[in-house]
Amino acid sequence: MPLYYGLKLKLHPQVYEPAEDTFLLAENLAVKDGDTALDVGTGTGLIALLMARKARYVLGVDINPIAVELARENANLNGIKNVEFRLSDLFENVAGKFDIITFNAPYLPGEPDEPIDLAIVGGKRGREVLDRFIEEVPAYLKPGGTVQIVQSSITGVEKTLELFRKKDLNPEITAKKHVFFEDIVLITAHARW
Repeated sequence: MPLYYGLKLKLHPQVYEPAEDTFLLAENLAVKDGDTALDVGTGTGLIALLMARKARYVLGVDINPIAVELARENANLNGIKNVEFRLSDLFENVAGKFDIITFNAPYLPGEPDEPIDLAIVGGKRGREVLDRFIEEVPAYLKPGGTVQIVQSSITGVEKTLELFRKKDLNPEITAKKHVFFEDIVLITAHARW
């Protein structure tokens, strides 16, 4: 069983396996002691479980029911109790406000055919899921809260920064990694309210 940052993780062929984009987020998490955290598109649960080391409470959500079950198994496997996982299309089954919200966004153009595709295909232009997330995220953020998203350069980083600014969030690129034909960037945005 693979070990990631000291955590044992079960994997599943229909759940996105942690990769460069996941690691970029994992190594730059802005979670602080005592935070309440939300991990959107939690997949195996790795990011949620890493945040649970500092956060008071973490909610991990995913649109893929296989991922939700797998993330629960991984929390149990590692004896992590301050985390909860539930099925949700972005914020559909989320209530309350959080200090930090993370999202490793799907960013490839296309239409999903099977559950695993939901983790990588972001709609016809590759941005639809991300744009909806940015539109809805302020309602779930505490004053002074932080949003961290991972995105590919192929789906318009400047557009994402612009959309965050329109929502009264102050975004910056806080990490970047070149992989194959693209740059994977981590955008950290702080609420101005």
